[in-house]
Amino acid sequence: MTVDEILLGIGLTVALAVGSQILASRLRIPALVVLLPAGFAAGAVTEVVHPDKLVGPAFSPLVSLSVALILYDAGLGLDLRHLKGAARSVVVRLIVLGVLLTAGTVMGLGPALFRVPFAVASMIGVILVVSGPTVVGPLLDHVRPLDKVRRVLLWEGSLMDPVGGILGAVVLHSLVSGGFRTGHGFRSASFFAGIAVGLVGGVVGAALLWLTLRLLRLGETLGTLAQLATVVVVAAGCDMVFDDTGLIAAIVTGLTVANLPGFGMPVRRPFFETLVQLIIGLLFISISATVTPKSVVPVLLPTLVLVAVLVLVVRPLVALLSTARTDLAARERAFIGWMAPRGIVAASTATTFSASLITAGLPGADKILPITFLVIVGTVVVYALTARPVAARLGVARPSRARPLLVGGDPWVIDLARSLRTAGLDVLMWAGLAQERNRITEAGFELAAGELMAVATDPKARLEEVTSVFLLTDDDDFNALASIVMRDRIDGPVHRVGPPPGGRGVVAPYTAGDTLFGPDLLRHALVARHEQGARFRVQPASVPCPPGHQALFVVRRDGRLEPVTGTLPVTAEEGDTLVLLGPASATGAGPAT
Repeated sequence: MTVDEILLGIGLTVALAVGSQILASRLRIPALVVLLPAGFAAGAVTEVVHPDKLVGPAFSPLVSLSVALILYDAGLGLDLRHLKGAARSVVVRLIVLGVLLTAGTVMGLGPALFRVPFAVASMIGVILVVSGPTVVGPLLDHVRPLDKVRRVLLWEGSLMDPVGGILGAVVLHSLVSGGFRTGHGFRSASFFAGIAVGLVGGVVGAALLWLTLRLLRLGETLGTLAQLATVVVVAAGCDMVFDDTGLIAAIVTGLTVANLPGFGMPVRRPFFETLVQLIIGLLFISISATVTPKSVVPVLLPTLVLVAVLVLVVRPLVALLSTARTDLAARERAFIGWMAPRGIVAASTATTFSASLITAGLPGADKILPITFLVIVGTVVVYALTARPVAARLGVARPSRARPLLVGGDPWVIDLARSLRTAGLDVLMWAGLAQERNRITEAGFELAAGELMAVATDPKARLEEVTSVFLLTDDDDFNALASIVMRDRIDGPVHRVGPPPGGRGVVAPYTAGDTLFGPDLLRHALVARHEQGARFRVQPASVPCPPGHQALFVVRRDGRLEPVTGTLPVTAEEGDTLVLLGPASATGAGPAT
């Protein structure tokens, strides 16, 4: 390829990776549903979106290191405090039984369905045991299931990926060294040796990050660079010793950093998360482009049969056995049995292992990649289209209505909470002072546990079952700092009340960002107007706004809550509900209609 063709290929790959994710977000569907066909189509209709031509032999190692970065980021989001009791045993069972039943089923059906040797069926079987955070995470974000179910599925997906990668590497070495003879045997010693290499690499990675993040106290920019360099170096070193052990090293490093006492600092910076999202898009586009229509057609119908067996038989059976005699409800067990998409690790290992087996001369090895690609497409499409209605039917999806958290216990905050409750929302509140907490409970609101606000200082904490946060305390610096830190800790927006102009706060006057209600309703103005008799009012959007009233919130007909901010005007529609603030003289307006 010429230099111009290489530049065109790189540009198109990046454009497709980003454009597909933007399109998916606008369509409100998982990005993988767009990324996979986009990459496949680009590889079929162009001659430049071909990673083997763009980067040559470096493609496979680049894929391995990229997946290591993805798994490191996934490890940062796994809190061991949430994996205890029944959840821990369920995850372990899902991994063990998932490997045995999935691989066994594919090995049994593979030769008959695809007319391939048992050696090829064995390779496909261990490749398809993985799931992964790259597909499970976006699907769960789309479905928004209950947190107990979400934790189990995220842990399973994140831990299954490195285990599947090691299994694939061991099977590959066993097949090649045994001359593809049936019954040559599985090298269990190699499997455990690979795990040991990955664990050692994880310890080394955690030690390096302790040195750079804690002892050297690197700032945000250099700290992010240190994380990238550490994961790449450690993963590359482990892969040089034993194939795919870098995946274990990466996730162990992330788990250690996220859970080891002493780090005590946010490590998932916006740049790092953005980089991981870009890597995911590039990998799916690039790997999909390597699959040709000619290779897909002969295995299409047999793969559809395999997908049906995996989705309808194998996964429900694995979930049924894994969740037996646990405290999980039947509906939660059923949803776990309906969530096992395949993702980037399956694609990357299929790309690498099939190429090695083709070079070694194994008949039928050229079918490994197209079969894996079709299983990924099939499972992602099935679960993407059905997971949300299944979750709703089973009752494991979070209610569509908003559940805002109001932080603060001043009288005007209590009245605002009453108004939101009158509008039909389930309001959660929190305050630090005992007097304010007593005021909240006396008003009849659920008081969030004290440790819930640990997210303001603890990067490992997470606000669960909260759709938005409104910081309304009389401490402007607290509101400003908490709004920055908490944005990545909940599945929804975080807003703060605006500080008074010319305030003497250390942070608040200099912190950019969107504040509630606009420049005319800053904190001091809200407090003053409430003390002078102004009250909140709830009314249908179809009713004209009374004179002197200002809109603060719009509660949509489906229960979503949208605040009015200084830069984001909100237009109410038929069926919506408005929360207004009346003039100071309207003492009798009250919070209800």
